[in-house]
Amino acid sequence: MVATDNLQMPQGQSPFNLSAYMQQRQIQVEAALDSAIPVIYPEKIYEAMRYSLLAGGKRLRPILCLATCEMTGGTLEMAMPTACAVEMIHTMSLIHDDLPAMDNDDYRRGQLTNHKVYGEDVAILAGDGLLAYAFEFVAANTKNVPAEQVLQVISRLGRAVGAAGLVGGQVVDLESEGKADVSIETLNFIHNHKTAALLEACVVCGAILADAPAADVQRLERYAQNIGLAFQIVDDILDITATQEQLGKTAGKDLQAQKATYPSIWGLEESQRQAQHLITQALAELAPFAQKAPLVAIAKFIINRTH
Repeated sequence: MVATDNLQMPQGQSPFNLSAYMQQRQIQVEAALDSAIPVIYPEKIYEAMRYSLLAGGKRLRPILCLATCEMTGGTLEMAMPTACAVEMIHTMSLIHDDLPAMDNDDYRRGQLTNHKVYGEDVAILAGDGLLAYAFEFVAANTKNVPAEQVLQVISRLGRAVGAAGLVGGQVVDLESEGKADVSIETLNFIHNHKTAALLEACVVCGAILADAPAADVQRLERYAQNIGLAFQIVDDILDITATQEQLGKTAGKDLQAQKATYPSIWGLEESQRQAQHLITQALAELAPFAQKAPLVAIAKFIINRTH
């Protein structure tokens, strides 16, 4: 395992402290999310939206957006509305994923799922509300970025969450449940769309906001696709090896639902090897960038996380 708290930097530079960086960015993201959605009438829907949005988590997606924007010459201020939006979209996907019609889960991030607290009807609407507001929030709050780039961000986010992204991956995932002959190609399709597409949008949107050159955006697309797939492989491994307390959600759900996973096809050892290979490929894409320490450390964190 690679220690990610203090990564060795080139001579003359201090080691990069990922824990301190993540903590600082989490505080900034939490404050922005908290102020983004006040509770007004009808209170129940705003409370339900805030319940899941502010339930904690690593805030990996918004932090990836912020880190990429900074690395490619942008600022936190220009990226924060998009960073909040990707967390709103991600939270929507979790609320809907946990519903009885989908994964039927009772716990998320260590607390009861949205539908267990507010009912299925309000949970569906809370997810819908977060999804719609994410796009409004980017359009209304992004400052000092040309309108063309803001439009590109909105387009990327829409693609990542729609039938060409998360929704399409979720449909194939549902269709594959209980099937014994799910191929690795189908499994890759599911997770390239269901998991990696939004992670890719986080990174790419950060670069678009900073007006990064097309070649840099393409490198960052590949970086994000690789860490996205590695993230899912590690998730599948943890579903087998971690406890509910470590995960903050029900452990062993994939096996119970008879879902195809990377360990079910490759075994644990090969799954770990494949995840490491993806991270190695991701890191190679960052070679030309100067201020890459956060993205390097986050990639290594993904492979070494325990929850």
